[in-house]
Amino acid sequence: MQTAKIFFLHGLESSSQGTKARFFADNYPQIVSPDFSGDLEERLQQFEKICLEENNLSLIGSSFGGLMAARFALKYPEKITRLTLLAPALNYGNYCAPEVMLPIPTIIIIGKNDTVTPADKVIPLAEKTFSNLEVQIEDDDHMLHNSFKQIDWDKLLESE
Repeated sequence: MQTAKIFFLHGLESSSQGTKARFFADNYPQIVSPDFSGDLEERLQQFEKICLEENNLSLIGSSFGGLMAARFALKYPEKITRLTLLAPALNYGNYCAPEVMLPIPTIIIIGKNDTVTPADKVIPLAEKTFSNLEVQIEDDDHMLHNSFKQIDWDKLLESE
């Protein structure tokens, strides 16, 4: 099986120079962290251009990037092998769960003290979207300041 190409999709006001993207660049240089700008649709178009010829994609999305990853997976489920969604902003942008759930292996890591993407708003949408879903609730905030670097990234990325 071909190795997955892994992309990190940053949050709304972040970039490839943000804390999480820098962590991946320093520790997992195989992860590609493009910069995005504009509204959700513009960002999705930018990402579609990057991935036009790609398959076997593993997406790590943080906040708004998590919303991007979910929306991209809804449009191109055949291209995605795995989703890792960090405090995904499914509660934004009029996100709607699909009629048929996606079987893509998906993990959501979210803080129980997240006031931007509250678990009680995000998790029900995720449960209606992904049939192969794992949810990890951390004692943390939206940015996952306390838990992000403690996540077992080696294990999460080992199958990629």
